Amino acid sequence: MAEINGVSVPFVPIVGNNTAVRNSRDPVKASFDSIFQQELEKVKFSNHALKRLESRNIQLGEEDLTKIQNAVEKAESKGARDSLILMDLSSNDRKAAFIVNIPNRTVVTAIEVENAEENVFTNIDSVVFA
Repeated sequence: MAEINGVSVPFVPIVGNNTAVRNSRDPVKASFDSIFQQELEKVKFSNHALKRLESRNIQLGEEDLTKIQNAVEKAESKGARDSLILMDLSSNDRKAAFIVNIPNRTVVTAIEVENAEENVFTNIDSVVFA
């Protein structure tokens, strides 16, 4: 805030010093940039993956989402592009597999491992056990 005669005012006076005070906007911009970056780093689910989760009754909790996020980061650090992430679900004793496009950080599809009809996964370049 600007100060006039020892009193803080919520505006920048036009008269007087010609230097504009913009310190109040810098934290907002920095905060927005950091929040925007955090949102970009989160894993997204494609429409197809959301339909598969629903049709196969696969429910993910916060712990599961964290596991997927960590697995994507590991795969990304190794240069992977399309990964199969295998993990135990925290909500029950089921195992699930997720095909994830690593550069886009997007889950493409989800499969319950026990009910997989064919145990063949194609077009992947890595497997991550989460």
